[in-house]
Amino acid sequence: MSAHGIKPVGYLDCPGGGQVRVDGNFAYIGHMEWPHGTSIVDISDPSKPATVAEIAMPPHTHSHKVRVQDGLMVVNHERLGGGPQPDDFSGGLGFWDVTDPKAPKHIGNWATPGRGVHRFDFDGRHVYMSPTVDGYVGNIMMILDVADPLKPQEAGRWWIPGQWKVGGEAYPWEGLPAPRCHHPLRMGDRLYVSYWHHGFFILDISDMAKPVPVSGFATSPAFPHPEHTALPIPFPVQDRRLMILADEDVAKLRPHAPAFAWVVDITVEQQPLPIATIQPAGQGRAPAPSMTGCHQPSEVVTGTEIPFAWFAQGLRVFDIKDPYAPEEVAWFQPDPPPGEARLSSNDVTIDDRGLIYLIDRVRGLHIVERS
Repeated sequence: MSAHGIKPVGYLDCPGGGQVRVDGNFAYIGHMEWPHGTSIVDISDPSKPATVAEIAMPPHTHSHKVRVQDGLMVVNHERLGGGPQPDDFSGGLGFWDVTDPKAPKHIGNWATPGRGVHRFDFDGRHVYMSPTVDGYVGNIMMILDVADPLKPQEAGRWWIPGQWKVGGEAYPWEGLPAPRCHHPLRMGDRLYVSYWHHGFFILDISDMAKPVPVSGFATSPAFPHPEHTALPIPFPVQDRRLMILADEDVAKLRPHAPAFAWVVDITVEQQPLPIATIQPAGQGRAPAPSMTGCHQPSEVVTGTEIPFAWFAQGLRVFDIKDPYAPEEVAWFQPDPPPGEARLSSNDVTIDDRGLIYLIDRVRGLHIVERS
């Protein structure tokens, strides 16, 4: 283990996760591999996290993303390759009553054809997600109203022109990766939508039934990594409105140095402009295996210090107080899980106490704090 500016607080030995989120005194983990679906962890004493409930998933499926608000837990359902799934399984979303987190109660599911839902945002009323839908190439953006989780209703959808195959749209991407919405994030009446080798888009959702594109920008294929997360910063920095665009260190179009993140100035949102990169010193010097570099920033932003899950390099914390020259101010690189040659830090979040939660894709949840 190595660390700078970070102090370990607690550790939970658990199956690996795709996402960790905190609501009150409980952490919610969406796991990568069946039969593990979602774990609910009591973190009232963060030095002794304890699993209090577990939800399973059937073979060759997973539920690796989770969000909770106002006693409602939403999880994704996604089909995996490698074998058959139960006949009654469908990709989509699952809804759970977690008023008592120690005794989650299944409310119902929302189903969609194809692989299902990959990743999503949730504000307590609407889910902003990336489902597969009949008639479209790849995942699109969809808004689902879950005011009544027993009867979710589609509120709106948007896609890149060319994805709507049955609508007769011409497909302009032969020889390139197919378009695929990765996930939207909401701030106010805007959605910030990452689109996996096709850039990011800012959508005006003042009328959710008719999302309107404001602008967009693509780092791929000039840089060969897919755009993973478009994270708006909810406050001005040096009088500028900013967004963090995190590229993911997988599915590279060609051998390249590890993926990194960008600081994008969206002060004039019709003309987003990258103004800096975010990466550990020296990372860009030589090609490296996939899953070495950037994966995901914390989608909970509490200040100019932004924690990142940086795959094989653990937790990296960058300060964007000078958005033109981000500075790495802290890091935490635990030992790899037993039997693994490298870390696979997959997701990170922050709670109201300022504690940072880092989930490994293979095994283990670390709870740390700035020192």
